[in-house]
Amino acid sequence: MDKNLNILEERIGYDFKDEKLLLLALTHTSFANENHEDRSFHNERIEFLGDAVLELISSEYFYKTMPGKSEGEMTKQRASMVCEMTLAFCARQFGLEQFIRLGKGEEHTGGRNRDSIISDALEALIGAIYLDGGFASAKEFVLKFVLNDMEHKKFFYDSKTILQEKIQSHYTEELAYDLLEESGPDHDKRFRMQVRVGSRILGEGVGRTKKSAQQMAAYQALLLLQKED
Repeated sequence: MDKNLNILEERIGYDFKDEKLLLLALTHTSFANENHEDRSFHNERIEFLGDAVLELISSEYFYKTMPGKSEGEMTKQRASMVCEMTLAFCARQFGLEQFIRLGKGEEHTGGRNRDSIISDALEALIGAIYLDGGFASAKEFVLKFVLNDMEHKKFFYDSKTILQEKIQSHYTEELAYDLLEESGPDHDKRFRMQVRVGSRILGEGVGRTKKSAQQMAAYQALLLLQKED
């Protein structure tokens, strides 16, 4: 699924001096293997670098924005904001998954929608920006696309906990999650869950695991309740 890389550069607001770094960040191992390219031309190494850059930037951010908080509290906050699911959520906001170069086999088994592949590509992109433009450019990107809108990100990540607390304080019935559908082969499962309080359905969610589907259902439920409020 090839896309014009200029479109991605426009979306993220960064123009690469070395376009090969961007291409590297977007190349999954499956693509390199299937297309008989240089087997080392894939994003695993640059993702390793991007992960370290992201950890430093996010650590500095939480150190400055959480005065008085303990190391444990900052570590927990950082872990929730830069976890696989949240990073994939951030990447989808600007459509990064559309640009990842996947092998046909990985594409066929749903790799383009896999959180792990998308979050790895985002970290690889951070690494590529760091190598191409330095720490300041990488920091600008992370603040713009990862550490932005923190309340909404926390709302998404903690959706099940927030929903549980909200229901307990306003309803007498219990909150329940129901599995509506399980589909796909073992390597590409899809779960569709609904969340309800009593007999009232509040939201539905789809995910590759029951946990991620529940989280998405809880997130949709919170958006509904917020709208009603």
